[in-house]
Amino acid sequence: MTPNDINTVRQIAEISRRRAYEGLLPAQALEQSLNRDYSAPMLMKRMEKTTMLIAEHEGMPIGFANITRVDEDGDAELTAFHLLPQVEGLGYGHRLIEAGISRLEGGLRLFAYVEGPDSEACSFFEGCGFELLDEFEELFEGYPTLTAQYVHYLKTPALV
Repeated sequence: MTPNDINTVRQIAEISRRRAYEGLLPAQALEQSLNRDYSAPMLMKRMEKTTMLIAEHEGMPIGFANITRVDEDGDAELTAFHLLPQVEGLGYGHRLIEAGISRLEGGLRLFAYVEGPDSEACSFFEGCGFELLDEFEELFEGYPTLTAQYVHYLKTPALV
């Protein structure tokens, strides 16, 4: 991702999030979240401190992933993942996850969280090799929601 992609990333996030959470969360909560998480200053900070990947189809951006760097425990987190609805099911999501994983040198686990939980998103992550760890309630912009925590084991720990 480059600074030139900021508006496109926000548009993709807006389309994807509205589709995923319509009817589950109030429009006001989604708008507040989009304004905070996808503002130009926040996206610039994400580009500096994390990995931001853009998926393209025929030269047009169609999705993105945001992954933290591997921490001292070997963990990283997929903090954002969005695809335009018209390209879902065409393999771009899997390739985007694979591209992110390939950049996690020294990593042991990649965590992902699904709010809702959105059954399509849960099925997608499970198809990419993630395992459901936990489900818990939390607040999304002040509204209670169920969140599913997933993990993708990047390396098999050695038996001691």
